Amino acid sequence: MGELVEIVDSLENKVSKLLHKLELLSQANAKLKEELDAANKKQQNNKNALVDWEEKYNSLKLANTMLGSSTDKTEAKLKINTLIRELDSCIAHLAE
Repeated sequence: MGELVEIVDSLENKVSKLLHKLELLSQANAKLKEELDAANKKQQNNKNALVDWEEKYNSLKLANTMLGSSTDKTEAKLKINTLIRELDSCIAHLAE
């Protein structure tokens, strides 16, 4: 009978240790999820900032070409033609 009590006590001890490890791992997992969320938010903010800077760069580049920079005149003409086509398309949709 004493052996049975020892086995049960040993099992209880092992289960207790496993539950404690499970709790520690759950806490670590929650912390890692929070860190991952924060990193994802930071990455999204960086992507948004990159898009903003690219738009600013393209606007500045277009402005420079319109000011008479000879290097990008053809690019400016193409951009203006594209804008005109987009406006024509919008006007056509409005007229329908």
